[in-house]
Amino acid sequence: MSDSTASLRHQIDSATELQSVVRTMKAIAASSIGQYENSVRALADYERTVALGVGACLRSIGSTALPAPRRRPAAARAVSAVVFGSDQGLVGRFNEAVADHAAATLAKLSGTRRVWAVGDRVHARLVDAGLAPEGRFGVPTSVNAITPLVGQILVDSQRRGKLDADSELLLFYNSPASGPSYASVSQRLLPLDAAWHRTQLELPWPTNNLPEVVGGGIATLATLIGEYLFVSLFRACAESLASENASRLAAMERADRNIDELLEELRGSFHRLRQNGIDEELFDVISGFEALSRPRQRPKGQGGLP
Repeated sequence: MSDSTASLRHQIDSATELQSVVRTMKAIAASSIGQYENSVRALADYERTVALGVGACLRSIGSTALPAPRRRPAAARAVSAVVFGSDQGLVGRFNEAVADHAAATLAKLSGTRRVWAVGDRVHARLVDAGLAPEGRFGVPTSVNAITPLVGQILVDSQRRGKLDADSELLLFYNSPASGPSYASVSQRLLPLDAAWHRTQLELPWPTNNLPEVVGGGIATLATLIGEYLFVSLFRACAESLASENASRLAAMERADRNIDELLEELRGSFHRLRQNGIDEELFDVISGFEALSRPRQRPKGQGGLP
């Protein structure tokens, strides 16, 4: 009996320690979600400002002043992709979902594919899907670490993939949805083709005072395009991090509930086993008391004292 109760006590202690770790991870994930969601909201105003500046430059210099995109054969076209995932586990199908979405999308495109992975876990999933990444980056652990990552992605993709305005650049990441859920989405950043120009030109200026481009329009436009790429990558990374922490929070909540159920079962078994042991000991005491309380019977054939 003592061995069984000791084993159950050990299991209860182990489950309690695990639950403490799970609840700590829940708290970290919950606090992390807020900072990434706030960064995305704060970035929206700057993103709109950049888009308004691009539209003002295009209206100032005219679309004819821009170099026409080169028409390359489909087989000679280079398609670059950046896939955002996670370094850590306990996120459900977070990495599988975005990797499968990227593989399915890229399979429909012709040309040479170059892929960069953000996160060890999604890197492994892309390799399994036949998309061995040319580069791998660590996942930022805070909002302040996103900016250096974006710079590394742009430099590395430019150096290895010869990225320019005529290249095709796609982003794949998980975007937050309602509650703890997320959706795997893609965004086409490059090339800056006629459709992109038209979208920027159609964005109305918010006031009646028309803007004036100071300095060379082409140089200003090039700077704003650089900001457009930076903002798009920053937002994709921040949304991916928010989705990752939301997925981890949901996984930890499920684990917390499962541990509660396990602890309830273990404690019930422990108390029943302990009560059974107490009942057996009481029965032995009562049986012994009753045996000692019975009057002794003399053996047959022996008479009384003379």
